[in-house]
Amino acid sequence: MPSMKAIKRRIVSVSSTQQIMKAMNLVAASKLQKSRVQLNVIRPLYDNIKVVMDGIQSGEDAADSVYFQKREPKNAAYLIITGDRGLCGGYNLNISKEAIAHINSHPAHEKIIIVGAKGRDYFKRRGKNVVKFYPCVADAVTYEDAERIGRRLIKMYISGEVDEVYIAYTQFETILSQTPSVIKVLPLGTEPDAETNHQAMKYEPDVQTFMDYAVPMYLNTVIYGAMAESHVCEEASRMTSMDAATRNAEEIIDDLTLAYNRKRQGAITQEITEIVSGANAIQ
Repeated sequence: MPSMKAIKRRIVSVSSTQQIMKAMNLVAASKLQKSRVQLNVIRPLYDNIKVVMDGIQSGEDAADSVYFQKREPKNAAYLIITGDRGLCGGYNLNISKEAIAHINSHPAHEKIIIVGAKGRDYFKRRGKNVVKFYPCVADAVTYEDAERIGRRLIKMYISGEVDEVYIAYTQFETILSQTPSVIKVLPLGTEPDAETNHQAMKYEPDVQTFMDYAVPMYLNTVIYGAMAESHVCEEASRMTSMDAATRNAEEIIDDLTLAYNRKRQGAITQEITEIVSGANAIQ
């Protein structure tokens, strides 16, 4: 049975940890608010460029483009977006497990590009082919970050180094719900959306020149949106984890305080009993 001094020392230690968790919760909440604003700004850009790309895919003019050509999937590039830090619940583990399940079920040899140190460590421990690592963006995602990654993926695809390109990221639904997802971005599909009516498009100066400009922009925008959405999910997961940790610390403090008070009451009762016994012995 621990002594009163040990219990009190434990209460002080848990209280200090609780204060740290509260501070991290507030910081995560502030970052979450900023990242959600950024995500809301990015989504209209992504939606509009997707409408343009759907229009291209619904026509026959672009069918001969390298971006639409179906190849035998011998090599596949995976862009996997994780975080650099922990203390965010199952955020890093969930997307890593989703990505590795897709890789293991796919016949192509993987070439992995990782955003975030947690993902890099996870895949290297499992002997996967990590060809490039990018540190996670600390506070705000920029288009230049996505463009740098996009250029590398386009170069790998155009040169024939890879036959397919996938992006693994976490989709934001609510603060309490995030869904890990793997999407295919290259080659582009050739089947139009059945629910969307696309008008015939004219390309200047020609369809190939337009594709050489539009597809990299589309890919950069998808990466930009995926990174922004993953950042929102990371901060949301961190905020909820720190909130849960704070409440758990409060419960531990309550239990320790109860144990301390019982121990203290027992010590007082014992002292009173000894005093009464001593007084009776003198009489």
